[in-house]
Amino acid sequence: MKKPDYKNWVPKSMVIGLGAATAASASLSVLFGSTESILKGRPRQIAAAAFGAATPVLLFYTGWMGALHRSFDYNGKRKLAKTIIDGTAEYLTLPDGGTGLDVGCGSGALTIACAKRNPRAQMVGCDIWSGAYKAVFTKKRCEENAAAEGVANVRFTEGNAVRLPFPDESFDAVTSNYVYHNIAGQNKQALLLETLRVLKKGGSFAIHDLMSRARYYGDMEAFVRKLKAEGYEDVRLIDTTDGRFMGRKEAALLGLGGSTLLVGRK
Repeated sequence: MKKPDYKNWVPKSMVIGLGAATAASASLSVLFGSTESILKGRPRQIAAAAFGAATPVLLFYTGWMGALHRSFDYNGKRKLAKTIIDGTAEYLTLPDGGTGLDVGCGSGALTIACAKRNPRAQMVGCDIWSGAYKAVFTKKRCEENAAAEGVANVRFTEGNAVRLPFPDESFDAVTSNYVYHNIAGQNKQALLLETLRVLKKGGSFAIHDLMSRARYYGDMEAFVRKLKAEGYEDVRLIDTTDGRFMGRKEAALLGLGGSTLLVGRK
């Protein structure tokens, strides 16, 4: 039987590409620093210095992304991605016959995990499946993973988190994992409100992301107060770097500080 393949949130090709760039930068630094066969004088010195400065930076990012790749690997020792997916799914409960939405479903991992925990409900996973991840995360892969897991109460469709293609109040629950911080040039609280727009009254939400000011989330405590003032219930922020999904030291080393779950009911 075919096994599910959720891929890696940090593709191996990305790590290899950074490693190749590091090696090329180091080689060019040595080349320009030792010979005038390509450039001469001041331009050669500038090129040697530029590549010399770029090499340790590229080396750092290669090591960092390599560490992330190993930690997130579903088949590795740490399996951090699975820990996060399963942990987030625990906060999503659907009524019998209800329908939930997973925004930015990627390879379908969270959508399928929620569907497995709510077998009498349906889950919909949406994504744009484009950009840097389009060769790794696809709708076909989502469907193949659902089939491999033996999960039939799911479907996948194209949908952009910036403007979801669903009517107001059309889902009994919404969820998302590590999506919004990747969307450049967008107000993160506005993205959260767009997701909550499609949630029915009484519906629950569990949204996990890097909700820090550095990621342009602003004051999330104020955002929680705003939701409560609008009638949302049981709204809270849960720090998932307190040992729930990962420890603070691991989160800092992997650049995952600010990992937070926003949960509650509309």
